[in-house]
Amino acid sequence: MNSRKVSVVLAAVIVLILAACAPTGSGTPTQETAPVPATPVPVKSTPAATTAGQDPQNATYIINGQPFTLVDGVAEQPAAPGSAEKIVTQYFGNAVEVDLNSDGKLDSGFLLTQTTGGTGVFFYAAAAIQNPDGTYQGTNAIFLGDRIAPQSTNVDPNNPAQFIVNYADHGPGEPMSAQPTQGVSKTLKLDNGTLVEVPPLRP
Repeated sequence: MNSRKVSVVLAAVIVLILAACAPTGSGTPTQETAPVPATPVPVKSTPAATTAGQDPQNATYIINGQPFTLVDGVAEQPAAPGSAEKIVTQYFGNAVEVDLNSDGKLDSGFLLTQTTGGTGVFFYAAAAIQNPDGTYQGTNAIFLGDRIAPQSTNVDPNNPAQFIVNYADHGPGEPMSAQPTQGVSKTLKLDNGTLVEVPPLRP
């Protein structure tokens, strides 16, 4: 009888101990780990590349079969290997906006000058064709004369895809040192990517 009471008492003590050790909640709470944000990688800004041809004064033109690339309107190169004399090609101006290839974008017709170390200042008509991305492609140049007096450059009123260069040139027998007095007009157009002179209309 005594041993039975002892067993009951022990059982009651065990139940109390287990009850005291049991968790009060329905389960052990799980602590969520907050995601660690990724460390941003610094990106260095890269300046936009400068591309020749962004405007007519930074493009390549063909003069007498030789390419000349203008940078800010000027191109310089030795007249011959090892020579101190330079060929200097410059954007002169007298520009006119004209759609030479009829693509809906305005191109530019203008004058270039070139010196080769002597007294001559050779004038040329050239054009810069606007590409779809806004850059310009230079054309070949048409020779106008030596030490001429440029006057105006206009869109051909009879053909909006052509332009007319007006200038004064030296007449027969006039010295090159004299002021040019003979009026000249040349009409230019683009023919399969090449700048050409339009033959004057015969009366």
